[in-house]
Amino acid sequence: MSDESGTVEPHGLDRGLTNYGDRDFARYLRRSFARSMGISRTLLDKPVVGIAMTPSGFNNCHRSMPELVEAVSRGVLAAGALPRPFPTVSLGEVFLNPTSMMYRNLMAMDTEEMIQAQPMDAVVLIGGCDKTVPAQLMGVAYAGLPAIQVVTGPMSTGRHKGQRLGACTDCRGFWAKYRAGTVDAEEIAEVEGRLSVTAGTCAVMGTASTMACIAEALGMSLPGTAAIPVVHSDRLVAAEETGRAAVRLIQTKITPAQVITQDSVENAIRVLMAVSGSTNAIVHLTAIAGRLGIRIPSQRFNAISDETPVLVDLKPVGEGYMEDFHAAGGMGALLRELRPLLHLGTMDVEGRTLAERLDEPPGWVDRAVIRAFDNPVSPVGGLVALTGNLAPDGAIFKRAAATPELFESEGRAVVFTGLEDLSRRIDDPDLDVAPGDVLVLQNAGPHAAGMPEAGYLPIPKKLARAGVKDMVRISDARMSGTAFGSIVLHIAPEAAIGGPLGAVRDGDRIRLSIRDKRIDLLVDEAEIARRLADHEPPPAPKRGYKALYRRTVTQAPEGCDFDFLIGDGEPS
Repeated sequence: MSDESGTVEPHGLDRGLTNYGDRDFARYLRRSFARSMGISRTLLDKPVVGIAMTPSGFNNCHRSMPELVEAVSRGVLAAGALPRPFPTVSLGEVFLNPTSMMYRNLMAMDTEEMIQAQPMDAVVLIGGCDKTVPAQLMGVAYAGLPAIQVVTGPMSTGRHKGQRLGACTDCRGFWAKYRAGTVDAEEIAEVEGRLSVTAGTCAVMGTASTMACIAEALGMSLPGTAAIPVVHSDRLVAAEETGRAAVRLIQTKITPAQVITQDSVENAIRVLMAVSGSTNAIVHLTAIAGRLGIRIPSQRFNAISDETPVLVDLKPVGEGYMEDFHAAGGMGALLRELRPLLHLGTMDVEGRTLAERLDEPPGWVDRAVIRAFDNPVSPVGGLVALTGNLAPDGAIFKRAAATPELFESEGRAVVFTGLEDLSRRIDDPDLDVAPGDVLVLQNAGPHAAGMPEAGYLPIPKKLARAGVKDMVRISDARMSGTAFGSIVLHIAPEAAIGGPLGAVRDGDRIRLSIRDKRIDLLVDEAEIARRLADHEPPPAPKRGYKALYRRTVTQAPEGCDFDFLIGDGEPS
């Protein structure tokens, strides 16, 4: 294998030899240690495909990882290369404190560094749970090595008293009923065991499923693989074919920087709008694109949203589940409906343009799940970016999951100064709150709290028991992709670094206008400045990863990435 100058490039186990000051000795020693793993000399001479695997006893979404690694390895061997699985950080969404978001960048760094440090000619990324796919794509974006993504796949639904259940939208629905007193403790305990009944990611269009769709829309995974259920045999077939594709990548040398482009990122945003996907995906896609110096201004984001209809009818905003999306035609069917809006010249990991993929004969499509372009679930996209004096650098609103009657509203602020304050007072029967008020959570952004999924503020218990289903809620936090409601998220700058959100006081008036795409604090600017004049940031951690995180993490509009990892163009 040689480069354009005719120089023979090292490949396989000869890549990146350990530095002992003697290359021949380094090669001899490496092969000796490889032989100790029972690998034949014939295989030692083959190209190497690394397999970034992420199993963990603290990650239920990745319970199927061993058989996926085996299937990928099978494909790599069949195509004539040597598979070498290696572990990286694994992020189980609900098993991390304070939030998995704080550790996404750690996993991304681990992935990038291990790909660059170890001898491989291409790499397969296996992930699924919310932050793992974005972390892997962030890590590989700048690594400069051919790479391909395969996801674990969504779980199958459960049943409860004749009702189909899927984590975690239905868990939120039942929990709201429990808080309102219409479901008792015995039933909620039964539901607990029926929500997540298989391995795999959440069964709805939450963050994990959204990121799987985005990976395919970007061109980083094989066509038709985003929505295959984890228990379906085709999931293993897809993993095997991904291993074969990785070997082909060694010859084509297609890298993520050639696949993840301005145009493919815009295509991914189109898909995000059409599936009415998770608000988290905006932060993640921003971070992935940012590693390669790609920026999508909020004005362009909103233009795409206003042009792109919601076509997929899935929970949390519709009726179906991810297994229905797969059976209905999956990403191929969706992309064909979006074709007039897409950049068709983008290239995927197979070297094909999007036009070439979509020119293939279409299959059957279930129009109850994937609507025709002229018969959408909604004529506009599911998410919009907001500005205004309360969010001068931006905020996000999922209009597809909100109550239209609250799109143009004004209310009195009921302020919670942090997560502990929220937990302590939200269900206090003496809380001064009414249905038309605006619930405000401060100090839950990336600097203050690692940006947890706390933006889904619960309806105060006394209002929930009175039948209130939705209220305007605003914060600098995130919201689970499985959640719903009239919720303004990702307010930037966050309160902890002196953003205007920190100036809100109980009783202030706040105006939300989705028509104008604004969120405003109806307080004189001089008074806002006066309130913020004596702001002090929260104490910073003194050591370890958390100290690094606090010093270098950016705000949501920059992807909450580390400032020293944001790129200014393609890798050199």
